Order: sequence, then structure tokens, then C-alpha cells
Amino acid sequence: MRLTTFLLTAVAGLGAGLLLAALTAAPARAQTAIGPATEPVIPTPAETPPVGAAACPVSGDSLILAGDGLFRSRAAVRAGRLTVLALGSSSIEGIGASRAELGFVPLLQADLQARLPGVAVTVINRGKGGETAWETANRLETEVLTHKPDLVIWQIGTNDILRARPWNDIVADLHRGEAILGKAGVDVLLVDPQRLPEDEANVHFGRMNAPLEETARLIALEGNRAGYAVQRRFDAMRAWGRLTRGGVGPDGLHLNDEGYACWAAVTAESLAAALR
Repeated sequence: MRLTTFLLTAVAGLGAGLLLAALTAAPARAQTAIGPATEPVIPTPAETPPVGAAACPVSGDSLILAGDGLFRSRAAVRAGRLTVLALGSSSIEGIGASRAELGFVPLLQADLQARLPGVAVTVINRGKGGETAWETANRLETEVLTHKPDLVIWQIGTNDILRARPWNDIVADLHRGEAILGKAGVDVLLVDPQRLPEDEANVHFGRMNAPLEETARLIALEGNRAGYAVQRRFDAMRAWGRLTRGGVGPDGLHLNDEGYACWAAVTAESLAAALR
């Protein structure tokens, strides 16, 4: 209910008469077990949401694909304290939000706290705008040693593709990070690239959706191989058609307030269902 109130309030400030549909959380279902040699089967929402659909469809299982990859975080939740370290680029940092508290990390912390009563939830924002997987992997060990998280959220791929980095380079960075995270003994949630508006005003970035989508597919395969949880953000954003510009701001790249609120709600719902 907090998120619904936030969205209605935030959107009122974006334009007169613009109101989001009420958010409806789908009941949580069991996660899908994925074999090591099988490509994940991900539900792909329609490009145009059906009439009457929620502006931000919140599901408990559509974005998290994990076997037992979150067992450390489940133990932390049972112990009453969960620390999450969020790494990546501008969408983790919160660029595009009208105020710092309306970015992804603050909203995720509040949404997780609401869904995990009795658990002290801390989400640490270590996003750096413009960063690629190479730069994140370079600082990964220091960040993990400093903050000692139970769970690392690693948002990856968008800037790599916008800078035309080959997949072989991206996956090499993932493997470097995997070695560091494995040694640290932390859980990992990979978040794939965002989807970008394809309207006439976003000619350059909108044309990047095909390579971004392919990168999302490959990230899911790598995450499955490593035993990580994976959030298919690119596919989820297909269903955000009733958010302003699909949840993306006027620059055609960074999320807006609605996009951050929806992403935080989807992530919190998925994680809470997986960690209870």
C-alpha cells in the first residue's frame, strides 16, 4: 500500500491529470528449478498491457530464477538481519529520480522492510553512473570486504552494450566477479539491462533494445550456470506500458520516479517471496 500511495503522489507532480492504475501484487508461487544445461524459460509480458492491467504488475516469482542460490540470505532473514549491497551503474545510483529517496535503493530497502516484518533490512547503495562490468568487477572485492553483505545485487550490461563491448569481455568480467564473490561467500542477484523507449524521440537508444535483450538472455544463462538468482528486468519492463515512457525519463535512458518505484516493488516482492 505504501508503494501505491507513493506512485500516486509522485506522478501527480509529473503532470496534471496523470494517475497510475493501482498496483496489484500477484500471489507468490514456487520458483522454477533450472537444470545446469537448460536455458531459463522466462515469461515474456505483452508489449501492450491488457486493458485493466496494473500500471506496475508486481509478481512474486516472474523475475527471480534461482535454485538454492539465496540460502545465505534466507539464513540472515531467519536471524533477523539482512544486509544487501547494490552495485552497478546509474540505475543503482538513482540517476533520473527527482529526489534521492525516490531512487531504487531507498525504495527497495523500504519495500523489503515492509515485506519482511521483524527483519532489520539494510540496502547499501554503491552504484556509480556510467560504470561497465569491468569497472564494477575491479572494485568488487573492496566493496564486499567493506560492507560484508549477505546478498550482492549486481546490475550489469547496459553501459557495456551502449559502449559496444563484446560479450566475451563482459563474461570475462562476470567470471572475475564470480571468483571474488565465491571467495567472500555471499549470495548474488544479477540484474540485466533495462529496456529503452522506441519512440521517435529516442532514436539512438531505442535502437539498442535488440543487443540489450540478447545480453539479458546471456546473463540469465551465466547466472544459471553460476547458481545465482537472476532478475529479468528487460522482460519485466515490457509490461510497464502504462508508466510514463515505460518508466524511463526524458533522456531516453535513465529511469524516472515511476520506473524506480515499479522496479523496487517488483524486486522486493520477488526477493521477499524467495527469502521467507
